[in-house]
Amino acid sequence: MKKLSIVALVALFSAQVFAQDDVYPTKEYKGLLFIKNATIHVGNGQVISNGTVKVNNGKIEEVAANMAIPVGDVKVFDATGKHVYPGLILTDVDLGLMEIGSGVRGSNDYLEIGDLNPSIRSIVAYNTDSKVIGTLRANGILLANVVPQGGTISGSSSVVQLDAWNYEDAAYKMENGIHFNMPSLFNRPSQFGGGRRGLGESTEDPIKAALEKIESVKAFFREALAYSKEATHAETNLKFDAVKGLFTKQQKFFVHCNIVKEMLVAIDFAKQFGFDVVLVGASESYQIAPLLKENNIAVILEQLHDLPTSEDDDIDQPFKTPFALQKAGVLFAINDAFEEARYRNLAFNAGTAATYGLTKEEALSAITLNAAKILGVADKTGSIEVGKDANIVISEGDILDMKSSIITQAFIQGRQISLDNKQKQLYERYKGKYGVK
Repeated sequence: MKKLSIVALVALFSAQVFAQDDVYPTKEYKGLLFIKNATIHVGNGQVISNGTVKVNNGKIEEVAANMAIPVGDVKVFDATGKHVYPGLILTDVDLGLMEIGSGVRGSNDYLEIGDLNPSIRSIVAYNTDSKVIGTLRANGILLANVVPQGGTISGSSSVVQLDAWNYEDAAYKMENGIHFNMPSLFNRPSQFGGGRRGLGESTEDPIKAALEKIESVKAFFREALAYSKEATHAETNLKFDAVKGLFTKQQKFFVHCNIVKEMLVAIDFAKQFGFDVVLVGASESYQIAPLLKENNIAVILEQLHDLPTSEDDDIDQPFKTPFALQKAGVLFAINDAFEEARYRNLAFNAGTAATYGLTKEEALSAITLNAAKILGVADKTGSIEVGKDANIVISEGDILDMKSSIITQAFIQGRQISLDNKQKQLYERYKGKYGVK
């Protein structure tokens, strides 16, 4: 009887193990790796036909057409008829901070109480075991900027690579920026009309309140600047310490806003404090594109597959905005903020922009090299160039096209990573259950 109990327990344990996700971080690969016979989309606008990428100890060592490959102990991937791209980059997500948004509080750690929280660090809450990560990698997304939420100043974001055991392994660039949620300067009239307010509705002027909030934030930064200039401090101020990098431009100031009035306030921050400003959202940025270029303001377009901000805008204005920014010379990136799909459609957002004025290579840059420049990691990733990490994706077709994009292999820092994920496993499981071939 005791033996039967032990056998039953072993069988139960085995079943539980089999049900687990069979996806683990890849071991570091030391040595030479070649990806040959591919159409290489470098990420900077250049395309190399019948090209080969040479990777040595995780770094790109050479990129050329018709490269000779040595015989010996090397890994070779034949990508004949396939396309090779830099790993795609999400520029503003709560990946690893929010797992199940509705009703499962224990799976979420994406915001902090309080209004001014610059010392909050998203990286320490990042969950490398998130089931969402696998679905992103299967769509060619290899890096993400993980951003906290809540309050007026939410805290600092960090760039992570999506093949890691813990947040220390995942960290690609720590505390690359501070995030400021601009108080709304869009005056929405009362739903009751005629100036009549609903029961319990505040009589406070919302625009006045927003401007006062903005002034309080400016006051905070003036105090932080004075603090940063002191050689020693009687007491450490964690909030002031957290924003020191803004004044030296080691960090960027990410301003979340959409309308022109709010973007003009962001430009004022850049002028007053010398911040390196990035606009996040910026749906009306096309209206002031030359001004953004003049002030060296970068833009992250949060969600292309969306309705326009104003009812007077063209219905397809979100699709046309990337071309307007490109034409004006504004550095911009395209993001995917659609939580229901958990950000996996990043490439197809860029594909939409490619049908509304951008070339395919310009659209690709908006989710690779431009994104890397905005996040401060262009020295390490964003394009398939010598000296950079081998963050590479191989696709059977055009990665920007939902119909033809089929990712076959992906590499992070030269390691071939698993493209398996929870959704694929469930698909195979129920195919087996119902005898679907």
